[in-house]
Amino acid sequence: MDHVGARLRVARTDAQVTLTQMAARTNYSKSHLCNVELGKRPATPDLVLAYERVLGDSVNRRGALALAATVVVSSAVAELVQHGFAAAIAPRRDVDEWVARAEAYGQDYMSLGAAQLQARLAADLVVLQQELDSPHLWGVAARLMTVHGKTLPGNDGGRGAIRSYEMAAIAADRSGDLATRVWVRGRAALALAYEGAHLPVAARFAEQAVALTDRPTLGRLTALTAQAHVAACRGDAATALAGLDDARRIFDTAGSSEQVSDFAVPQWRFHTFESMLLSRLGHPRAVAAQDQADRTRPDSLPRFATHIELHRGLLMASAGDAAGGLGYARRALDRLPPERHSLSLRLMLAEVERAAGAVP
Repeated sequence: MDHVGARLRVARTDAQVTLTQMAARTNYSKSHLCNVELGKRPATPDLVLAYERVLGDSVNRRGALALAATVVVSSAVAELVQHGFAAAIAPRRDVDEWVARAEAYGQDYMSLGAAQLQARLAADLVVLQQELDSPHLWGVAARLMTVHGKTLPGNDGGRGAIRSYEMAAIAADRSGDLATRVWVRGRAALALAYEGAHLPVAARFAEQAVALTDRPTLGRLTALTAQAHVAACRGDAATALAGLDDARRIFDTAGSSEQVSDFAVPQWRFHTFESMLLSRLGHPRAVAAQDQADRTRPDSLPRFATHIELHRGLLMASAGDAAGGLGYARRALDRLPPERHSLSLRLMLAEVERAAGAVP
């Protein structure tokens, strides 16, 4: 048995928490937790800290978990150091190579789970920060830092993601490229607002993006969409729907033909943003947006199909079918392999639980 997984199991059983209870409280599937405890899957830092949050402050349990977390994190740090040093003694990549690498990350983000992407992306950022000698590379770094923020697990209350977005905005400013400056802020705003997290920060990023230019760009599109989501989360349906209409008009001009990239907003993705907002509001147009997202989305993106299923559960719960909506959402997330889960999905499930009255 993997020693980290074994320590997690001991800590859980000492606390008299069943595997079923742990799965419900951490938003990981029961089968995934079982495989981790048996050493069949690696224990990620995100999962270790999730156990720590659930099991509380018992000295014995905390000691076991701290040791487990140290083993996991120390290994990750060692890999980063080795990767960075190897890059320092190797030939530098040119700008075109970094641009191509960033484009690849934009595509990978759409299909890979956050845990699969985070370590590789962090390692490349370690290398890139040694080579920031041109405005163009600062722009590449800004985009990668934005994606990196979206892969962070959220067990620190979102502080790590926000720090990444703040640094991405600074890097974008150093690039001198207006489109990058607007995109970074708009995308950061939408990442937070779509998840219903840190709404004042999301509103600030969106306001900055909108103030930079009124040109119809992807950055302005995501910023306006973020502002609509902030209003929806605050219960201001009229402002949310008006903001969504504004975003839709920008989409008609600036929407993307590229289908699979975090740096693009094609039709299916705009419908996904629209679906979440309308489901939050319990609006009757939500079903049409969900159906349109499903019809237009590439078959290669099962994680985003799960987004829509969670939206359906949220809509059901918001309409009064608390048990049906919550069960629907939980089953949808369980069908997606755990390695493809994301913080967005876990936060969406938590929102369904709140709408269903399952949590305060």
